[in-house]
Amino acid sequence: MIYLIIVSIIWALSFSLIKGNLTGIDSNLVAFIRLGISFFIFLPFLKIKNVNQKLLKQFFLIGSIQYGLMYVTYIYSYQFLEAYQIAVLTIFTPLYVILIYDWWNKKLKFIHFASSLLAVIGAGIIIYSKTISIENWKGILLIQISNLCFAFGQIYFKTIMKRNPTIKPVRIFSIIYLGAVFIAGLFSFIFTNYSSVSITITQWLSLIYLGIIASGIGFFLWNVGVTKVTANTLAVLNNLKIPLAVLFAFLLLGESANFIRLTAGTVVIVIAFYLSKNT
Repeated sequence: MIYLIIVSIIWALSFSLIKGNLTGIDSNLVAFIRLGISFFIFLPFLKIKNVNQKLLKQFFLIGSIQYGLMYVTYIYSYQFLEAYQIAVLTIFTPLYVILIYDWWNKKLKFIHFASSLLAVIGAGIIIYSKTISIENWKGILLIQISNLCFAFGQIYFKTIMKRNPTIKPVRIFSIIYLGAVFIAGLFSFIFTNYSSVSITITQWLSLIYLGIIASGIGFFLWNVGVTKVTANTLAVLNNLKIPLAVLFAFLLLGESANFIRLTAGTVVIVIAFYLSKNT
C-alpha cells in the first residue's frame, strides 16, 4: 500500500503541470514523448528470456490501454477542460476499478461498490464545481474513456501477476511501456503537425520530469502496489490523490482551499478505506 500512497503524492504534485506548461504542444506528441522517456528508463531492466509470448502480448496490451490510450485521451481533454475540471472528472475511477474487477470475477459485491462509491463522494465533496456543463461533453467523454482505460489496465495487470507470481515487474515493464509508446506514437504520426512543433526548454524539462517521475517511476510503483492490495482497497486509493492535490496546491502554490469541504471529503474517503480494508 505504501507504493500507492507514494505515487498519489507524486501525482498530486503534478496536476497543474500539463495545463500550465504543455497545452501549446499537440497532445498526442506530449503523450508519445512522455511515454517514450518512460520506456527508455526501464529498457535496461528488460529480461524476458523465460517469459512466454502470450504473456508478452498481454503486457503489451496492458500498456496500450492503461497508459497509451489513457494518456492520449487524458492529455487531449486539456483542450476542452480546465485542470481543476479534469481533477473533478477523474474521481469516478474507483467505481470503474471495482465494477471491472467484479465483472471479471463474475461476482458483484455490494460492499465493494459501496466503499468505492464513498471514495467518489468524498473526492466530490472536496472538489465539486458547478462550472462543468454539458457543453464540455467532449472533455467529459475523453476523461471517462481515460478513467476506464486506467481502471482496466490495473485489474488486468493484477490478474496476470497473480497467476504468474515469479515474474518480477521491473523486468517486463518496458514491454508495457512499449505498448503505450506504440499507441501514442500511432496517434501522433496521424494527427501531429510536426512542421509546426516548437518545444521550449521549460516544456522539455516538464516532459522529462513527467516521463521519468510521474509516468516512469510513478506508473511502475503504482502497478507494483496494485498487486499488493485487494481490488476494493485499490479502488478507494485511486482517489487519494484528490485531497492531497488540494492540500499541496494550498501549501505550495498559495491557492485557496475550503477546509471544511477538504476535511469532510477526506473523512468520507477514510471511511471508504476502512470499509475496503475490512471486507
